[in-house]
Amino acid sequence: MTKRVAVPGHKAERNGVERNGSERGTHPHFPGDQAGGNGMTHADPIDLDDGESLFSDAFPTRNFPSGAVMPGQDPHALGGARDNTLEVAIGREVRAFRNKLGITVSDLAAATGLSLGMLSKIENGVTSPSLTTLQTLSRALGVPVTAFFRRFEERRDAVFVKAGEGLLIERRGTRAGHQYRLLGHTSGHTGRVVVEPYVITLTEESDVFPLFQHSGLEFIYMLEGEVVYRHADKLYTLQPGDSLFFDADAPHGPDEMRKLPIRFLSIISYARDDE
Repeated sequence: MTKRVAVPGHKAERNGVERNGSERGTHPHFPGDQAGGNGMTHADPIDLDDGESLFSDAFPTRNFPSGAVMPGQDPHALGGARDNTLEVAIGREVRAFRNKLGITVSDLAAATGLSLGMLSKIENGVTSPSLTTLQTLSRALGVPVTAFFRRFEERRDAVFVKAGEGLLIERRGTRAGHQYRLLGHTSGHTGRVVVEPYVITLTEESDVFPLFQHSGLEFIYMLEGEVVYRHADKLYTLQPGDSLFFDADAPHGPDEMRKLPIRFLSIISYARDDE
């Protein structure tokens, strides 16, 4: 059994902005609205001033000690081996379509005549629904029966890149002398999240450019050199081994290049709808 290490208490700054979830979808069987959802990130900032917090309530700044176990998914859990079974694939699609409409399991049960227990088993992939049940669900959710099998038939890609290779591409910072080397991509278009891994290199020919701004989240891991990186109204000194994870919708980028050359891994993640 994994022993969880308590995280020391802290007081997170709040900027008073309430983060609301998306409104509930409109469907002839399921009227109404609901909202919710939040997230979290952390880093080790150098205070620039005493202004508002770097993140909103959903992104409090936190420092975690070495060895602390974070809650969430276990990447080594054996349960992941079940993801390729047909029942699990169907269950995930049923839940995804239900969430897209913004309805509860009770709403879906009322629309289909299925019991709450049966719907729970279907969504959790512990039972194999009959074709009649799938037809009932497809009518209630407004999707074809074949949509429930999409994830099971989806191809799983892997990209291998040799050291020093990768695709050189142009992005906004290219004009400032920033070199972007894309380390991988997937050819599928059914995923809901896009992830772009880059190795970014800054040299004597590069300029500071702390004005990047785009949707999604970004993770930076320093490999070489030293840079002062700006995010919103905060500055972070990054050296090899340091990392920074942040909401990319705020202005960000290198503010001061202290030791060249500078290389860091940048992983950008955003919803496919934002492309």
